[in-house]
Amino acid sequence: MAIANSVNQVDRLEVRNDTGFTQFILLGLSTNPDLQIIFFVLFLVMYLLIITGNLLILVTIYVDSQLHSPMYFFLAHLSILDLSFSTVTVPRSLVNFLSHNKTISFADCIAQVFFLHFIGGTECFHLTLMAYDRYVAICNPLRYTTIMSRRVCLLLVFFTWVGGFIHAFGQTFPTIQLSFCGPNEINHFFCDAHPLFLLACSSTLMSEVVDMLNSGTLTLVCFVVVFTSYVHIISTVLKIRSAEGRQKAFSTCASHLLVVTLFFIPSVFTYMRPPGSVAADKLLSIFFNIVTPWLNPFIYTLRNEKVRKAMKKLGGRKVSFLGTYMN
Repeated sequence: MAIANSVNQVDRLEVRNDTGFTQFILLGLSTNPDLQIIFFVLFLVMYLLIITGNLLILVTIYVDSQLHSPMYFFLAHLSILDLSFSTVTVPRSLVNFLSHNKTISFADCIAQVFFLHFIGGTECFHLTLMAYDRYVAICNPLRYTTIMSRRVCLLLVFFTWVGGFIHAFGQTFPTIQLSFCGPNEINHFFCDAHPLFLLACSSTLMSEVVDMLNSGTLTLVCFVVVFTSYVHIISTVLKIRSAEGRQKAFSTCASHLLVVTLFFIPSVFTYMRPPGSVAADKLLSIFFNIVTPWLNPFIYTLRNEKVRKAMKKLGGRKVSFLGTYMN
């Protein structure tokens, strides 16, 4: 029995010293088969809603010419990021919920860490960019179209991706430097830096410091820009004499503020601290990997009259097209 257990442990670790290749095992959210089925159904439904909601926003903005403005261009880009962010982790998690083989190669694991932080960092910068857009629209309305020209918008979006890439490299590089010799079970439903730190055989102190400095710099820069933008926005809105004008100005910012809150708070609690409670990490990861991308389309459609009207118009076009086709 002891020999069999030893052989099983070696098989599960699957380390080839000649190449340094290591396979990890993603334990997921639970080892209970019944709970795994429940998680599979919940994740699948949520993921399908994420795809449907964000694609609907993209199609609506593309089709309706009245939504061809910087604000809705940035909203469309946010939908792409939300959809991509969930796609990094959810499809593999769905497979693992139903599979007995939950292994992931070291290369695939590192790739997942990189793309998770690449898209997540880009989204963080993009939400900051959206705050700046609202600042220009409310505080400099007469110069808005000049300042936020199409070329400027494209450049700003490009730089959010550059920032996301730099953040992802800074998050992934310390992880690659670690040595892993066992155990190889990642107590999470996807690969991330913190769960890997817990498995490392070498010292993780320097990696954790670099990780926190990288995440801290990203968070601090984004927070300062968002905070400064909204201080100026609130100051400007309070000077508006008309109550209707103030309400309209605040309504254009309310959705963005809610989305920023839903994204930043779980991210800060997850990455701005040393590796800690696994249960808390899993819960927070579910929130900003699945719940937030699912909620964003609802937040923007329910609170944005133009988007609602455009979607109704799009629905009318579909009905008209189907009626013509059937006849």
